[in-house]
Amino acid sequence: MDDIERLKDAIGSARRIVAFTGAGISTESGIPDFRSPGGIWTKYQPIYFDDFMASEEMRRESWRRKFATDETMIKAEPNAGHRALAKLIEQGRMTSIITQNIDGLHQLSGVPDSKIIELHGNTTYASCLDCGHRHELGPIRKAFLGSGKLPLCEKCDGIVKTATISFGQAMPEIQMARAQDETMNCDLFIVLGSSLVVYPAAGFPRIAKRKGAKLVIVNREATDQDDDADLVIHAEIGPTMSKAVGVN
Repeated sequence: MDDIERLKDAIGSARRIVAFTGAGISTESGIPDFRSPGGIWTKYQPIYFDDFMASEEMRRESWRRKFATDETMIKAEPNAGHRALAKLIEQGRMTSIITQNIDGLHQLSGVPDSKIIELHGNTTYASCLDCGHRHELGPIRKAFLGSGKLPLCEKCDGIVKTATISFGQAMPEIQMARAQDETMNCDLFIVLGSSLVVYPAAGFPRIAKRKGAKLVIVNREATDQDDDADLVIHAEIGPTMSKAVGVN
Protein backbone atom coordinates (compact mmCIF):
# COMPACT_ATOMS: atom_id res chain seq x y z
CA MET A 1 0.00 0.00 0.00
CA ASP A 2 1.51 3.38 -1.00
CA ASP A 3 1.37 6.52 1.15
CA ILE A 4 -1.68 8.01 -0.61
CA GLU A 5 -3.59 4.77 -0.10
CA ARG A 6 -2.55 4.70 3.57
CA LEU A 7 -3.77 8.30 3.96
CA LYS A 8 -7.03 7.47 2.19
CA ASP A 9 -7.46 4.47 4.48
CA ALA A 10 -6.78 6.58 7.62
CA ILE A 11 -9.36 9.18 6.50
CA GLY A 12 -11.90 6.50 5.60
CA SER A 13 -11.70 4.79 8.99
CA ALA A 14 -11.71 7.98 11.12
CA ARG A 15 -14.82 9.38 12.79
CA ARG A 16 -13.49 12.72 14.06
CA ILE A 17 -10.76 14.29 11.94
CA VAL A 18 -8.97 17.51 12.86
CA ALA A 19 -6.66 19.33 10.42
CA PHE A 20 -3.80 21.56 11.55
CA THR A 21 -2.63 23.87 8.75
CA GLY A 22 0.47 26.03 8.41
CA ALA A 23 2.10 28.22 5.78
CA GLY A 24 2.80 25.27 3.46
CA ILE A 25 -0.83 24.93 2.40
CA SER A 26 -0.99 28.64 1.49
CA THR A 27 2.33 28.78 -0.40
CA GLU A 28 0.62 26.53 -2.95
CA SER A 29 -1.81 29.45 -3.49
CA GLY A 30 1.12 31.82 -4.08
CA ILE A 31 1.30 33.33 -0.57
CA PRO A 32 4.93 33.49 0.56
CA ASP A 33 6.00 31.89 3.83
CA PHE A 34 7.02 34.80 6.07
CA ARG A 35 9.63 32.69 7.86
CA SER A 36 11.40 31.27 4.78
CA PRO A 37 14.63 32.80 3.43
CA GLY A 38 13.62 35.99 1.64
CA GLY A 39 10.32 36.12 3.55
CA ILE A 40 9.04 39.19 5.37
CA TRP A 41 10.71 38.29 8.68
CA THR A 42 14.13 38.10 6.99
CA LYS A 43 13.63 41.53 5.37
CA TYR A 44 12.02 43.43 8.25
CA GLN A 45 12.44 43.45 11.99
CA PRO A 46 9.09 42.34 13.40
CA ILE A 47 7.03 45.02 15.12
CA TYR A 48 6.20 43.90 18.64
CA PHE A 49 2.74 44.46 20.06
CA ASP A 50 3.94 46.78 22.86
CA ASP A 51 5.77 48.96 20.32
CA PHE A 52 2.66 49.09 18.11
CA MET A 53 0.62 50.29 21.08
CA ALA A 54 3.20 52.79 22.36
CA SER A 55 4.33 54.44 19.13
CA GLU A 56 2.39 56.16 16.39
CA GLU A 57 5.46 55.73 14.17
CA MET A 58 5.36 51.96 14.68
CA ARG A 59 1.62 51.85 13.94
CA ARG A 60 2.26 53.80 10.75
CA GLU A 61 5.07 51.41 9.74
CA SER A 62 2.86 48.40 10.49
CA TRP A 63 0.08 49.65 8.21
CA ARG A 64 2.64 50.64 5.54
CA ARG A 65 3.97 47.06 5.50
CA LYS A 66 0.46 45.65 5.51
CA PHE A 67 -0.61 47.49 2.39
CA ALA A 68 2.77 47.01 0.64
CA THR A 69 2.49 43.23 0.93
CA ASP A 70 -1.29 42.96 0.55
CA GLU A 71 -1.42 42.55 -3.23
CA THR A 72 -0.32 38.91 -3.12
CA MET A 73 -2.76 38.08 -0.32
CA ILE A 74 -5.71 39.72 -2.11
CA LYS A 75 -5.11 37.78 -5.35
CA ALA A 76 -4.68 34.38 -3.68
CA GLU A 77 -7.32 31.70 -4.26
CA PRO A 78 -7.90 28.46 -2.34
CA ASN A 79 -6.06 25.49 -3.83
CA ALA A 80 -6.80 21.75 -4.04
CA GLY A 81 -5.61 21.28 -0.45
CA HIS A 82 -8.10 23.82 0.88
CA ARG A 83 -10.87 22.30 -1.25
CA ALA A 84 -10.12 18.78 0.05
CA LEU A 85 -10.50 19.96 3.64
CA ALA A 86 -13.71 21.84 2.75
CA LYS A 87 -15.12 18.58 1.36
CA LEU A 88 -14.27 16.66 4.55
CA ILE A 89 -15.94 19.41 6.62
CA GLU A 90 -19.00 19.32 4.35
CA GLN A 91 -19.21 15.53 4.76
CA GLY A 92 -19.12 15.92 8.56
CA ARG A 93 -15.97 13.78 8.77
CA MET A 94 -13.71 16.66 9.79
CA THR A 95 -14.87 18.55 12.88
CA SER A 96 -12.51 21.53 12.67
CA ILE A 97 -9.49 23.13 11.03
CA ILE A 98 -6.93 24.58 13.42
CA THR A 99 -4.81 27.03 11.44
CA GLN A 100 -1.70 29.10 11.97
CA ASN A 101 -2.53 30.99 8.76
CA ILE A 102 -4.00 34.48 8.65
CA ASP A 103 -5.08 34.63 4.99
CA GLY A 104 -8.75 33.61 5.17
CA LEU A 105 -8.36 30.99 2.41
CA HIS A 106 -10.15 28.30 4.40
CA GLN A 107 -13.20 30.58 4.57
CA LEU A 108 -12.92 31.29 0.83
CA SER A 109 -12.91 27.55 0.12
CA GLY A 110 -16.38 27.32 1.68
CA VAL A 111 -15.59 26.25 5.25
CA PRO A 112 -17.90 27.96 7.77
CA ASP A 113 -16.23 30.30 10.30
CA SER A 114 -17.53 28.08 13.10
CA LYS A 115 -15.32 25.21 11.91
CA ILE A 116 -12.10 27.29 11.66
CA ILE A 117 -9.92 27.96 14.70
CA GLU A 118 -7.50 30.78 13.86
CA LEU A 119 -4.59 30.71 16.32
CA HIS A 120 -2.81 33.73 14.83
CA GLY A 121 -5.83 35.77 13.82
CA ASN A 122 -6.86 36.99 10.38
CA THR A 123 -5.30 39.68 8.19
CA THR A 124 -8.31 40.19 5.90
CA TYR A 125 -10.01 42.61 8.31
CA ALA A 126 -9.12 44.80 11.31
CA SER A 127 -10.50 45.18 14.81
CA CYS A 128 -10.49 47.71 17.62
CA LEU A 129 -8.11 46.75 20.42
CA ASP A 130 -10.41 48.38 22.98
CA CYS A 131 -13.97 47.33 22.11
CA GLY A 132 -13.34 44.60 19.51
CA HIS A 133 -15.48 46.23 16.80
CA ARG A 134 -14.70 44.81 13.34
CA HIS A 135 -13.41 47.20 10.66
CA GLU A 136 -13.17 46.37 6.95
CA LEU A 137 -9.87 47.19 5.27
CA GLY A 138 -11.16 49.12 2.23
CA PRO A 139 -11.84 52.45 3.98
CA ILE A 140 -8.66 52.10 6.11
CA ARG A 141 -6.53 51.49 3.00
CA LYS A 142 -8.08 54.45 1.16
CA ALA A 143 -7.53 56.87 4.07
CA PHE A 144 -4.00 55.64 4.84
CA LEU A 145 -2.72 55.61 1.26
CA GLY A 146 -4.52 58.86 0.47
CA SER A 147 -3.57 61.08 3.41
CA GLY A 148 -1.57 58.86 5.76
CA LYS A 149 -4.45 58.78 8.25
CA LEU A 150 -4.15 56.09 10.91
CA PRO A 151 -7.39 54.26 11.70
CA LEU A 152 -9.28 54.86 14.93
CA CYS A 153 -12.38 52.99 15.97
CA GLU A 154 -15.62 54.52 14.73
CA LYS A 155 -17.36 53.24 17.88
CA CYS A 156 -14.96 54.20 20.68
CA ASP A 157 -11.91 55.97 19.17
CA GLY A 158 -9.69 53.03 20.20
CA ILE A 159 -6.59 51.92 18.30
CA VAL A 160 -7.41 49.73 15.28
CA LYS A 161 -5.10 46.91 14.17
CA THR A 162 -5.35 44.05 11.68
CA ALA A 163 -7.04 41.14 13.43
CA THR A 164 -3.77 39.19 13.66
CA ILE A 165 -1.70 38.16 16.66
CA SER A 166 1.53 40.18 16.67
CA PHE A 167 4.85 39.24 18.22
CA GLY A 168 4.53 39.71 21.96
CA GLN A 169 0.72 39.70 21.87
CA ALA A 170 -1.10 37.10 23.96
CA MET A 171 -2.49 34.09 22.12
CA PRO A 172 -6.31 34.15 21.88
CA GLU A 173 -7.57 32.24 24.91
CA ILE A 174 -10.90 31.11 23.43
CA GLN A 175 -9.31 29.82 20.22
CA MET A 176 -6.54 28.01 22.12
CA ALA A 177 -9.13 26.36 24.39
CA ARG A 178 -11.22 25.30 21.38
CA ALA A 179 -8.13 23.90 19.65
CA GLN A 180 -7.18 21.96 22.78
CA ASP A 181 -10.69 20.52 23.06
CA GLU A 182 -10.85 19.50 19.38
CA THR A 183 -7.37 17.97 19.56
CA MET A 184 -8.17 15.88 22.62
CA ASN A 185 -11.38 14.49 21.08
CA CYS A 186 -10.26 13.58 17.57
CA ASP A 187 -9.21 10.15 16.31
CA LEU A 188 -7.19 11.43 13.32
CA PHE A 189 -5.01 14.56 13.41
CA ILE A 190 -3.60 15.69 10.05
CA VAL A 191 -0.79 18.26 9.97
CA LEU A 192 -0.61 20.07 6.62
CA GLY A 193 2.23 22.43 5.75
CA SER A 194 3.49 23.30 9.22
CA SER A 195 7.14 23.11 10.23
CA LEU A 196 5.89 22.57 13.81
CA VAL A 197 8.38 24.97 15.38
CA VAL A 198 6.07 27.74 16.65
CA TYR A 199 4.81 26.95 20.15
CA PRO A 200 2.41 26.62 21.86
CA ALA A 201 0.55 25.77 18.62
CA ALA A 202 3.07 23.07 17.62
CA GLY A 203 2.20 21.16 20.79
CA PHE A 204 -1.21 20.08 19.47
CA PRO A 205 -0.03 17.12 17.32
CA ARG A 206 1.69 15.55 20.35
CA ILE A 207 -1.42 16.08 22.49
CA ALA A 208 -3.54 14.31 19.84
CA LYS A 209 -1.09 11.41 19.67
CA ARG A 210 -0.95 11.13 23.45
CA LYS A 211 -4.76 10.93 23.59
CA GLY A 212 -4.76 8.02 21.15
CA ALA A 213 -5.37 9.71 17.79
CA LYS A 214 -3.59 8.64 14.64
CA LEU A 215 -1.10 11.36 13.55
CA VAL A 216 -0.41 12.15 9.88
CA ILE A 217 2.08 14.82 8.75
CA VAL A 218 2.07 16.11 5.16
CA ASN A 219 4.88 18.63 4.68
CA ARG A 220 7.55 19.16 2.05
CA GLU A 221 10.36 19.21 4.61
CA ALA A 222 10.97 16.98 7.61
CA THR A 223 9.72 18.17 11.02
CA ASP A 224 10.87 17.39 14.57
CA GLN A 225 7.67 15.41 15.07
CA ASP A 226 8.00 13.05 12.07
CA ASP A 227 9.16 10.25 14.37
CA ASP A 228 5.92 10.56 16.41
CA ALA A 229 3.68 10.26 13.35
CA ASP A 230 1.89 7.16 12.08
CA LEU A 231 2.32 8.40 8.51
CA VAL A 232 4.64 11.07 7.06
CA ILE A 233 4.35 12.27 3.46
CA HIS A 234 6.96 14.71 2.11
CA ALA A 235 5.05 16.07 -0.87
CA GLU A 236 2.85 18.92 -2.12
CA ILE A 237 -0.35 19.20 -0.08
CA GLY A 238 -2.84 19.95 -2.89
CA PRO A 239 -2.15 16.88 -5.05
CA THR A 240 -1.74 14.63 -2.00
CA MET A 241 -5.00 15.62 -0.30
CA SER A 242 -7.06 15.81 -3.50
CA LYS A 243 -6.09 12.20 -4.35
CA ALA A 244 -6.78 11.02 -0.80
CA VAL A 245 -10.15 12.79 -0.54
CA GLY A 246 -11.23 12.58 -4.19
CA VAL A 247 -11.50 16.23 -5.27
CA ASN A 248 -9.99 18.18 -8.16
